Amino acid sequence: LSEAKKAGLKLALHLSEIANQEEETKILLGLPPDRIGHGTFLNSTTSGSEELVPLVQQNRIPIELCMTSNIKTQTVPSCDKHHFGYWYNLGHPAVICTDDKGVFATDLSQEYELVANTFNLTRSQMWDLSYESINYIFASNVVKSKLREQWSKLKPALFDESHLS
Repeated sequence: LSEAKKAGLKLALHLSEIANQEEETKILLGLPPDRIGHGTFLNSTTSGSEELVPLVQQNRIPIELCMTSNIKTQTVPSCDKHHFGYWYNLGHPAVICTDDKGVFATDLSQEYELVANTFNLTRSQMWDLSYESINYIFASNVVKSKLREQWSKLKPALFDESHLS
């Protein structure tokens, strides 16, 4: 993995998906990865270790959060106990993902709706979450800029309440 990183490849590592893997997780965070898949047990509120949180925060490593996957695999007991809330409340980069939509019978829209309903997020907060995720994709700055422009063009129409009635 170190060689891949040195060669310029981006790393999205699934880590801390099961409890009691602190030493392995510390080693992987030392790379550091460009994104973390799941990270279910990174913090002490989910049987993780509080010493892992600063390692994630200092590098602002975005966490790919897959609520349906975590519920169905029983790594999280319920939606309201999902670690999305922990990271979101810290203001840490979070990206809503599906994991494997065929296996878990979900899509990205359903995941966003689940997050919004579970954590009582407003349309504006959900928009921001979606928009900010552009920062963390593995694409060129040109592509990211184009996506931000497209998102910005869509926003006025989506927030115009007159078409929602």
